[in-house]
Amino acid sequence: MNIVVIGTGGVGGYFGGKLAKAGFDVTFIARGRHLQAIKEKGLQVKSILGDFTVNVKATDNINDIKNPDLVILGVKSWQVLEIARQLKSVINFRTMVLPLQNGADNADILLSVLPKENVLAGLSKIVSKVESPGVINHFAFEPEIIFAEYNNENTERIKEVKSVFDKAGFKNTLSKDIQLDIWRKFLFITMVSGIGAITRVIYKYLQQSDEIKEIIRKTGEEVVAVANAKGILLKKQDIEFSMQSFINSAPNTTASMQRDMMEGKPSELENFNGYIVRQGKLLGIETPINAFIYHCLLPQEMNARK
Repeated sequence: MNIVVIGTGGVGGYFGGKLAKAGFDVTFIARGRHLQAIKEKGLQVKSILGDFTVNVKATDNINDIKNPDLVILGVKSWQVLEIARQLKSVINFRTMVLPLQNGADNADILLSVLPKENVLAGLSKIVSKVESPGVINHFAFEPEIIFAEYNNENTERIKEVKSVFDKAGFKNTLSKDIQLDIWRKFLFITMVSGIGAITRVIYKYLQQSDEIKEIIRKTGEEVVAVANAKGILLKKQDIEFSMQSFINSAPNTTASMQRDMMEGKPSELENFNGYIVRQGKLLGIETPINAFIYHCLLPQEMNARK
């Protein structure tokens, strides 16, 4: 299988690295010093499950790829639309495009540009980052990809992707309800990311505050209300699971959106709390907590994007 990984960060770098290590034909799209280091020294992955280095093909030009079988998107949610436009001229009707972003509507964004035959749906669970140029650091949580056809159909091609991931040796799950699984992760991410970005502290200080935990819970209640209005069957138990996941998280953890905002980078604010605010308006659902978080953070986001 000819595989392309677009975005060689913590997600794309780890899973793409595992695929390359297993012997699959993988091409990475990267930029700048990160790309140069990968070309010169290979892609280095530090992992709590075992370190490894692989020599891989890498480029910064998406037009260098030709007729891939599988494209894995490891970019941020706000980059998906532009990547879809660029992909249109380099894929064929059999190419599968698998988004692994944290947002709720990445597959829908792809479908606004690409034919439905090209689009899968998915998410990843991993705590990792680019430690330095050419070096990926996976430092917590067992990595997993959860994926399916957009309509959950059990096709031969999706079984082939499952076989490829199995051979690469990382945990993967073929979902029976991919939209529900995506929204379950989105629920947790949206509950913790915005309040982390506002407070700018590690989880330890949020976990110690009953008032903050109540804000996190109410953020989740609004997400569930929007999801239910869209036909996604999130339940109160999903909020409780997310709350426990947050409470049990390592105390020194921070959310990726929080880290981006603290570093002055463009973030996924629009794809998380902003998405819930916009969908709430469309569906006639009040989202005051998400709106407060979103509008408090929006000036920082606008400054980061100049």
